[in-house]
Amino acid sequence: MSLGSLIGMKKKRRKKRSISRSNRSLERLVCAGLRPTEDVERYAAKLRQLADKLATHDFLERQSRLLKALANDTRLKMLRLLSVKEMCVCELTVALDLTQPTASHHLNILQNVGLTKHRKEGKWVFYSLAKPTVTQHLFDFLGFPG
Repeated sequence: MSLGSLIGMKKKRRKKRSISRSNRSLERLVCAGLRPTEDVERYAAKLRQLADKLATHDFLERQSRLLKALANDTRLKMLRLLSVKEMCVCELTVALDLTQPTASHHLNILQNVGLTKHRKEGKWVFYSLAKPTVTQHLFDFLGFPG
């Protein structure tokens, strides 16, 4: 048996133990009268179904990519600069002391999550905010100074 299959089997056992512990906790909650009296397995299935309905895997994946894009100080600085005016990549490289490939990498990440857009003018590429209002709400939420 390979090492990979042994690790996979251990992970499955841990997950199964975790689920059964969770079900025991849920059973105690129901027995204490704090939740409706019903079959615990059916109630657990309803809870999982509710979680899946509220946030699909694809939605969570998109939101995770967005939050990862925002979890970088260079990209946040880029967004702040672009909230002031449209900028060419060369302007962003000077403002943030970046190389052109590094700036383009960060801009590509921001564009892939829908925060920036670009337009070409000859050989120049200019970037701007794709959703200025949403970005401003984000800045307000994060407490950026006006």
